[in-house]
Amino acid sequence: MEESDFFISERQGSSAENPAEIKVLADLAHLSVRISNSTSAHFTAFLLTGVPGLEDFQIWISIPFSFMYLLAVIGNGLVMAVVAWDRNLHEPMYLFLAMLALNDVFLCTVTVPKMLLIFWQGPSPSTFPACLTQMFFVHALFLSESAVLLAMAFDRYVAICAPLHYATLLTGSLISKVGLALVARSVAVVTPGVLLILRLHFCRSNVIHHTYCENMGIAKLACNNISLNSIYGLTAALLTTGLDFVLISLSYCLILRTVFQLPSREARTKAFGTCGAHICVILIFYTLAFFSFFTHRFGNHIPRHVLILLANLYLLVPPTMNPIVYGVKTKEIRMRVLGLYHVGKILSTAPYI
Repeated sequence: MEESDFFISERQGSSAENPAEIKVLADLAHLSVRISNSTSAHFTAFLLTGVPGLEDFQIWISIPFSFMYLLAVIGNGLVMAVVAWDRNLHEPMYLFLAMLALNDVFLCTVTVPKMLLIFWQGPSPSTFPACLTQMFFVHALFLSESAVLLAMAFDRYVAICAPLHYATLLTGSLISKVGLALVARSVAVVTPGVLLILRLHFCRSNVIHHTYCENMGIAKLACNNISLNSIYGLTAALLTTGLDFVLISLSYCLILRTVFQLPSREARTKAFGTCGAHICVILIFYTLAFFSFFTHRFGNHIPRHVLILLANLYLLVPPTMNPIVYGVKTKEIRMRVLGLYHVGKILSTAPYI
Protein backbone atom coordinates (compact mmCIF):
# COMPACT_ATOMS: atom_id res chain seq x y z
CA MET A 1 0.00 0.00 0.00
CA GLU A 2 1.36 3.41 -0.97
CA GLU A 3 1.63 6.19 1.60
CA SER A 4 -1.21 8.18 -0.01
CA ASP A 5 -3.48 5.11 0.11
CA PHE A 6 -2.55 4.60 3.77
CA PHE A 7 -3.47 8.20 4.59
CA ILE A 8 -6.95 7.94 3.10
CA SER A 9 -7.73 4.42 4.26
CA GLU A 10 -6.77 5.23 7.85
CA ARG A 11 -9.05 8.24 7.96
CA GLN A 12 -11.91 6.45 6.21
CA GLY A 13 -11.68 3.78 8.89
CA SER A 14 -12.40 6.42 11.52
CA SER A 15 -15.65 8.18 12.31
CA ALA A 16 -15.10 11.06 9.85
CA GLU A 17 -16.77 10.67 6.44
CA ASN A 18 -16.58 14.31 5.41
CA PRO A 19 -15.43 14.58 1.75
CA ALA A 20 -13.63 17.85 2.53
CA GLU A 21 -11.56 16.11 5.22
CA ILE A 22 -10.73 13.26 2.83
CA LYS A 23 -9.62 15.82 0.22
CA VAL A 24 -7.32 17.46 2.79
CA LEU A 25 -5.88 14.04 3.62
CA ALA A 26 -5.33 13.23 -0.05
CA ASP A 27 -3.60 16.56 -0.74
CA LEU A 28 -1.44 16.12 2.35
CA ALA A 29 -0.57 12.57 1.35
CA HIS A 30 0.60 13.62 -2.10
CA LEU A 31 2.71 16.38 -0.54
CA SER A 32 4.24 13.83 1.81
CA VAL A 33 5.00 11.35 -0.99
CA ARG A 34 6.44 14.01 -3.27
CA ILE A 35 8.80 15.24 -0.61
CA SER A 36 9.64 11.82 0.75
CA ASN A 37 10.76 10.67 -2.72
CA SER A 38 13.23 13.57 -2.97
CA THR A 39 16.68 13.77 -1.47
CA SER A 40 15.43 14.31 2.10
CA ALA A 41 12.77 12.50 4.06
CA HIS A 42 12.59 15.22 6.70
CA PHE A 43 10.43 17.66 4.73
CA THR A 44 7.11 16.06 5.56
CA ALA A 45 3.63 17.40 6.21
CA PHE A 46 1.62 16.28 9.22
CA LEU A 47 -2.10 16.28 9.88
CA LEU A 48 -3.38 17.38 13.29
CA THR A 49 -6.78 15.76 13.86
CA GLY A 50 -7.83 17.24 17.21
CA VAL A 51 -9.26 15.22 20.09
CA PRO A 52 -9.67 11.59 18.95
CA GLY A 53 -13.10 10.14 19.61
CA LEU A 54 -14.70 13.53 20.25
CA GLU A 55 -14.78 14.87 16.68
CA ASP A 56 -18.56 15.41 16.83
CA PHE A 57 -18.26 17.45 20.02
CA GLN A 58 -15.23 19.60 19.17
CA ILE A 59 -17.34 22.60 18.17
CA TRP A 60 -18.84 22.60 21.68
CA ILE A 61 -15.47 22.00 23.33
CA SER A 62 -14.18 25.09 21.52
CA ILE A 63 -16.59 27.38 23.45
CA PRO A 64 -14.97 27.06 26.93
CA PHE A 65 -11.50 26.95 25.36
CA SER A 66 -12.18 30.19 23.45
CA PHE A 67 -13.47 31.86 26.61
CA MET A 68 -10.43 30.72 28.61
CA TYR A 69 -8.05 31.94 25.91
CA LEU A 70 -9.64 35.40 25.78
CA LEU A 71 -9.59 35.57 29.57
CA ALA A 72 -5.91 34.58 29.61
CA VAL A 73 -4.88 37.19 27.03
CA ILE A 74 -6.94 40.02 28.55
CA GLY A 75 -6.08 39.16 32.17
CA ASN A 76 -2.34 38.81 31.60
CA GLY A 77 -2.36 41.88 29.36
CA LEU A 78 -3.89 43.90 32.20
CA VAL A 79 -1.25 42.62 34.64
CA MET A 80 1.58 43.61 32.27
CA ALA A 81 0.00 47.02 31.61
CA VAL A 82 -0.46 47.78 35.32
CA VAL A 83 3.12 46.80 36.18
CA ALA A 84 4.55 48.71 33.20
CA TRP A 85 2.63 51.95 33.83
CA ASP A 86 2.88 52.18 37.62
CA ARG A 87 6.45 52.93 38.68
CA ASN A 88 5.56 52.00 42.27
CA LEU A 89 5.23 48.39 41.05
CA HIS A 90 8.72 48.28 39.52
CA GLU A 91 9.82 45.95 42.30
CA PRO A 92 11.16 42.40 41.97
CA MET A 93 7.90 40.67 42.96
CA TYR A 94 5.84 42.54 40.36
CA LEU A 95 8.51 42.39 37.65
CA PHE A 96 8.58 38.61 38.00
CA LEU A 97 4.78 38.65 37.85
CA ALA A 98 4.96 40.63 34.59
CA MET A 99 7.43 38.04 33.23
CA LEU A 100 4.99 35.29 34.16
CA ALA A 101 2.12 37.13 32.47
CA LEU A 102 4.13 37.63 29.26
CA ASN A 103 5.15 33.97 29.21
CA ASP A 104 1.52 32.92 29.78
CA VAL A 105 0.29 34.94 26.79
CA PHE A 106 2.92 33.34 24.54
CA LEU A 107 2.31 29.84 25.94
CA CYS A 108 -1.41 29.74 25.21
CA THR A 109 -1.08 31.65 21.91
CA VAL A 110 1.33 29.04 20.55
CA THR A 111 -1.32 26.29 20.86
CA VAL A 112 -4.86 27.63 21.23
CA PRO A 113 -5.46 29.41 17.86
CA LYS A 114 -4.42 26.29 15.92
CA MET A 115 -6.48 24.11 18.25
CA LEU A 116 -9.58 26.25 17.73
CA LEU A 117 -9.06 26.12 13.96
CA ILE A 118 -9.09 22.31 14.17
CA PHE A 119 -12.21 22.34 16.35
CA TRP A 120 -14.04 24.64 13.91
CA GLN A 121 -12.83 23.38 10.52
CA GLY A 122 -11.70 19.80 11.13
CA PRO A 123 -8.23 18.21 10.67
CA SER A 124 -5.58 20.79 9.81
CA PRO A 125 -2.34 20.15 7.88
CA SER A 126 0.96 21.42 9.24
CA THR A 127 4.29 21.37 7.44
CA PHE A 128 7.25 19.77 9.14
CA PRO A 129 9.05 23.11 9.84
CA ALA A 130 5.82 24.62 11.25
CA CYS A 131 5.20 21.57 13.42
CA LEU A 132 8.78 21.58 14.68
CA THR A 133 8.60 25.31 15.43
CA GLN A 134 5.42 24.86 17.43
CA MET A 135 6.97 21.95 19.33
CA PHE A 136 10.02 24.06 20.18
CA PHE A 137 8.01 26.97 21.57
CA VAL A 138 5.54 24.77 23.49
CA HIS A 139 8.33 23.04 25.41
CA ALA A 140 10.55 26.13 25.74
CA LEU A 141 7.74 28.31 27.11
CA PHE A 142 6.65 25.56 29.49
CA LEU A 143 10.20 25.36 30.88
CA SER A 144 10.45 29.13 31.19
CA GLU A 145 7.12 29.20 33.07
CA SER A 146 8.58 26.78 35.60
CA ALA A 147 11.75 28.87 35.84
CA VAL A 148 9.79 32.07 36.50
CA LEU A 149 7.90 30.33 39.31
CA LEU A 150 11.24 29.28 40.80
CA ALA A 151 12.51 32.87 40.59
CA MET A 152 9.34 34.09 42.31
CA ALA A 153 9.83 31.51 45.08
CA PHE A 154 13.39 32.80 45.60
CA ASP A 155 12.02 36.35 45.75
CA ARG A 156 9.57 35.36 48.52
CA TYR A 157 12.31 33.44 50.36
CA VAL A 158 14.61 36.47 50.48
CA ALA A 159 11.74 38.83 51.38
CA ILE A 160 10.68 36.73 54.38
CA CYS A 161 13.84 34.92 55.50
CA ALA A 162 16.41 37.67 54.79
CA PRO A 163 14.46 40.95 54.55
CA LEU A 164 17.47 43.12 55.41
CA HIS A 165 19.31 41.88 52.31
CA TYR A 166 16.31 42.07 49.95
CA ALA A 167 17.19 45.41 48.34
CA THR A 168 20.86 44.52 47.89
CA LEU A 169 20.27 41.00 46.53
CA LEU A 170 17.31 41.50 44.20
CA THR A 171 18.52 44.42 42.12
CA GLY A 172 17.34 45.42 38.65
CA SER A 173 20.53 43.99 37.20
CA LEU A 174 19.92 40.60 38.82
CA ILE A 175 16.33 40.48 37.58
CA SER A 176 17.51 41.19 34.02
CA LYS A 177 20.08 38.42 34.30
CA VAL A 178 17.43 36.01 35.64
CA GLY A 179 15.23 36.82 32.64
CA LEU A 180 18.07 36.13 30.20
CA ALA A 181 19.06 32.97 32.09
CA LEU A 182 15.60 31.41 31.95
CA VAL A 183 15.40 32.06 28.20
CA ALA A 184 18.87 30.59 27.69
CA ARG A 185 17.99 27.52 29.76
CA SER A 186 14.83 26.88 27.79
CA VAL A 187 16.65 27.15 24.45
CA ALA A 188 19.57 25.00 25.63
CA VAL A 189 17.29 22.22 26.91
CA VAL A 190 14.77 22.14 24.05
CA THR A 191 17.22 22.48 21.13
CA PRO A 192 18.73 18.95 21.53
CA GLY A 193 15.20 17.55 21.49
CA VAL A 194 14.58 19.30 18.17
CA LEU A 195 17.86 17.95 16.78
CA LEU A 196 16.87 14.44 17.86
CA ILE A 197 13.63 14.83 15.89
CA LEU A 198 15.56 15.99 12.82
CA ARG A 199 17.54 12.74 12.70
CA LEU A 200 14.34 10.69 12.37
CA HIS A 201 12.81 9.43 9.12
CA PHE A 202 9.05 9.39 8.69
CA CYS A 203 7.65 6.68 6.42
CA ARG A 204 4.49 5.65 8.30
CA SER A 205 1.29 7.58 8.88
CA ASN A 206 1.75 11.33 9.23
CA VAL A 207 -1.49 11.72 11.16
CA ILE A 208 -0.99 13.20 14.65
CA HIS A 209 -3.99 12.57 16.87
CA HIS A 210 -3.52 15.76 18.81
CA THR A 211 -4.31 19.48 18.69
CA TYR A 212 -0.68 20.61 18.62
CA CYS A 213 2.76 19.25 17.79
CA GLU A 214 4.75 17.95 20.74
CA ASN A 215 7.97 15.99 21.06
CA MET A 216 6.87 12.39 21.52
CA GLY A 217 3.77 12.84 19.37
CA ILE A 218 6.06 13.53 16.40
CA ALA A 219 8.73 10.99 17.38
CA LYS A 220 6.24 8.10 17.56
CA LEU A 221 5.55 8.50 13.84
CA ALA A 222 9.17 7.75 12.93
CA CYS A 223 10.40 4.49 11.40
CA ASN A 224 13.69 4.37 13.27
CA ASN A 225 14.35 3.82 16.98
CA ILE A 226 13.16 6.65 19.26
CA SER A 227 14.59 5.37 22.55
CA LEU A 228 17.08 8.23 22.64
CA ASN A 229 14.28 10.77 22.16
CA SER A 230 12.28 9.21 24.99
CA ILE A 231 15.25 9.03 27.38
CA TYR A 232 16.30 12.62 26.66
CA GLY A 233 12.75 13.92 27.06
CA LEU A 234 12.29 12.19 30.42
CA THR A 235 15.74 13.23 31.69
CA ALA A 236 15.29 16.85 30.60
CA ALA A 237 11.88 17.03 32.28
CA LEU A 238 13.22 15.65 35.57
CA LEU A 239 16.31 17.90 35.60
CA THR A 240 14.39 21.08 34.78
CA THR A 241 10.73 21.08 35.80
CA GLY A 242 11.26 18.36 38.40
CA LEU A 243 14.27 20.11 39.92
CA ASP A 244 12.43 23.45 39.88
CA PHE A 245 9.60 21.89 41.87
CA VAL A 246 12.02 20.43 44.42
CA LEU A 247 13.76 23.80 44.89
CA ILE A 248 10.43 25.63 45.17
CA SER A 249 9.25 23.12 47.77
CA LEU A 250 12.52 23.54 49.70
CA SER A 251 12.22 27.33 49.64
CA TYR A 252 8.68 27.20 51.00
CA CYS A 253 9.70 24.79 53.74
CA LEU A 254 12.27 27.38 54.84
CA ILE A 255 9.70 30.16 54.48
CA LEU A 256 7.15 28.32 56.63
CA ARG A 257 9.75 27.61 59.28
CA THR A 258 10.60 31.32 59.42
CA VAL A 259 6.93 32.38 59.44
CA PHE A 260 6.04 30.10 62.36
CA GLN A 261 8.91 31.62 64.35
CA LEU A 262 7.53 35.15 64.00
CA PRO A 263 6.43 36.53 67.39
CA SER A 264 3.05 38.05 66.49
CA ARG A 265 0.01 36.58 64.78
CA GLU A 266 -0.36 39.73 62.66
CA ALA A 267 3.15 39.31 61.27
CA ARG A 268 2.47 35.65 60.43
CA THR A 269 -0.79 36.55 58.68
CA LYS A 270 0.94 39.24 56.63
CA ALA A 271 3.73 36.84 55.63
CA PHE A 272 1.22 34.19 54.56
CA GLY A 273 -0.67 36.85 52.60
CA THR A 274 2.37 37.72 50.51
CA CYS A 275 2.88 34.05 49.61
CA GLY A 276 -0.76 32.96 49.17
CA ALA A 277 -1.12 33.91 45.50
CA HIS A 278 2.19 32.33 44.56
CA ILE A 279 1.35 29.07 46.33
CA CYS A 280 -1.99 28.89 44.48
CA VAL A 281 -0.27 29.46 41.11
CA ILE A 282 2.36 26.81 41.88
CA LEU A 283 -0.28 24.25 42.84
CA ILE A 284 -2.30 24.89 39.67
CA PHE A 285 0.73 24.69 37.38
CA TYR A 286 2.56 21.67 38.79
CA THR A 287 -0.53 19.62 39.69
CA LEU A 288 -1.81 19.77 36.09
CA ALA A 289 1.66 19.36 34.58
CA PHE A 290 2.67 16.31 36.64
CA PHE A 291 -0.76 14.70 36.33
CA SER A 292 -0.66 15.06 32.54
CA PHE A 293 2.97 13.87 32.37
CA PHE A 294 2.46 10.73 34.45
CA THR A 295 -0.84 9.78 32.81
CA HIS A 296 0.81 10.03 29.39
CA ARG A 297 3.73 7.88 30.56
CA PHE A 298 1.94 5.30 32.69
CA GLY A 299 -1.81 5.69 32.06
CA ASN A 300 -2.09 2.92 29.49
CA HIS A 301 -5.77 2.31 30.29
CA ILE A 302 -6.81 5.98 30.18
CA PRO A 303 -8.80 6.89 27.02
CA ARG A 304 -6.78 8.86 24.48
CA HIS A 305 -9.25 11.75 24.37
CA VAL A 306 -8.78 12.25 28.13
CA LEU A 307 -5.00 12.45 27.68
CA ILE A 308 -5.31 14.97 24.84
CA LEU A 309 -7.71 17.16 26.80
CA LEU A 310 -5.35 17.08 29.78
CA ALA A 311 -2.43 18.03 27.54
CA ASN A 312 -4.40 21.09 26.41
CA LEU A 313 -5.66 22.04 29.85
CA TYR A 314 -2.24 22.08 31.51
CA LEU A 315 -1.09 24.64 28.93
CA LEU A 316 -4.25 26.77 29.10
CA VAL A 317 -5.55 26.64 32.68
CA PRO A 318 -2.47 28.22 34.37
CA PRO A 319 -2.39 31.25 31.98
CA THR A 320 -6.13 31.68 32.57
CA MET A 321 -6.01 31.34 36.36
CA ASN A 322 -2.79 33.22 37.13
CA PRO A 323 -4.13 36.77 36.58
CA ILE A 324 -7.34 35.88 38.43
CA VAL A 325 -5.41 34.51 41.42
CA TYR A 326 -3.06 37.48 41.56
CA GLY A 327 -5.94 39.89 41.02
CA VAL A 328 -7.82 38.43 43.99
CA LYS A 329 -4.87 37.75 46.31
CA THR A 330 -2.63 40.75 45.58
CA LYS A 331 -4.11 44.03 46.81
CA GLU A 332 -1.78 46.26 44.77
CA ILE A 333 -2.68 44.56 41.47
CA ARG A 334 -6.39 44.45 42.30
CA MET A 335 -6.61 48.13 43.26
CA ARG A 336 -4.74 49.32 40.17
CA VAL A 337 -6.81 47.19 37.78
CA LEU A 338 -9.99 48.56 39.38
CA GLY A 339 -8.48 52.04 39.07
CA LEU A 340 -7.96 51.55 35.33
CA TYR A 341 -11.57 50.38 35.02
CA HIS A 342 -12.93 53.44 36.83
CA VAL A 343 -10.76 55.82 34.79
CA GLY A 344 -11.97 54.21 31.57
CA LYS A 345 -15.58 54.45 32.75
CA ILE A 346 -15.20 58.14 33.58
CA LEU A 347 -13.59 58.89 30.22
CA SER A 348 -16.28 56.98 28.32
CA THR A 349 -19.11 58.91 30.04
CA ALA A 350 -17.46 62.34 29.91
CA PRO A 351 -19.14 64.83 27.51
CA TYR A 352 -17.25 65.86 24.41
CA ILE A 353 -15.73 69.31 24.61
